[in-house]
Amino acid sequence: MHQARRERMRMAHPDELSAYMIFGRGDWAALRAGTSLTLSDADLAALRGLNGPINAVEVSDIYLPLTRLLNLHFSAARNLMQVKAEFLGRPARRSPYIVALAGSVGVGKSTFARVLCALLAGWADHPRVELVTTDGFLHANAVLEERGLMRRKGFPESYDLPRMLRFLAAAKAGEAELELPVYSHLIGDIVPLEHQVIRQPDILVFEGLNVLLARGTAPVVVSDFFDFSIYLDADEADIQSWYVERFLRLQATAFRNPASYFHHYRDLPPGGAREVAERLWREHHRANLRENILPTRTRADVVLRKRADHSIGEVWLRET
Repeated sequence: MHQARRERMRMAHPDELSAYMIFGRGDWAALRAGTSLTLSDADLAALRGLNGPINAVEVSDIYLPLTRLLNLHFSAARNLMQVKAEFLGRPARRSPYIVALAGSVGVGKSTFARVLCALLAGWADHPRVELVTTDGFLHANAVLEERGLMRRKGFPESYDLPRMLRFLAAAKAGEAELELPVYSHLIGDIVPLEHQVIRQPDILVFEGLNVLLARGTAPVVVSDFFDFSIYLDADEADIQSWYVERFLRLQATAFRNPASYFHHYRDLPPGGAREVAERLWREHHRANLRENILPTRTRADVVLRKRADHSIGEVWLRET
């Protein structure tokens, strides 16, 4: 048995694996068929994040088969919507196809989401693609402080869940224009008087840590509004390493800005900065991953397993 497969077997319960068809990189890449790469190297450079290295080979092998699959699902959903409208004798409602993207802090969701949106927008069937992150639904820091939740930021209870549900319901209802708050990673807070405006996209990519979480007996959960879901996965040790590397890069760049929420870390020596990053991971982000994020992997339609170099080595496609 190959080492990669042994690692995957340790990370997943057999019942979870039985729900998926598992593709190696080469087999998945073959499903691209005739899908064309519509992004240049310059486009990819503009979309790349601090912790999300991306190149044309990765896009061709992994993203293009995924966009082809999503295009097929989108077309089928639109056809079904039209059939239902004809049955009811009324015009078809314009409703976005909502794709969820879940995964840990540090796993590269932001870069993945930006590249995915850019590629999906290249299809004639759905040129209007919008990206919404759940960061905008975090309670403002003042609210988190008042409720004693600042140390739980990013955990489920730190989000304005009713507002998130109202937004998704309105989007699915075809509202012409929707406003949602904007979160700044520089200041680490919701930006007052700033809004993101969403105007009836064909596809809405909804990205966040806990988007696939189901809350007990709640009558409605966020994932009820999703048409398709993706979980970006990696071994915990790799995610920790990436998180620490990103923290160290930010300490030398963004943290230098006096407006940065983490400005007080700017002058830490390398060893001290690494120690802080590892403590933040251990005491906060690792707990959220283990308690809330990783358990939702079984709900995803597609799981993308990253290797230590950030490339995706394995794709799980739900078949049950």
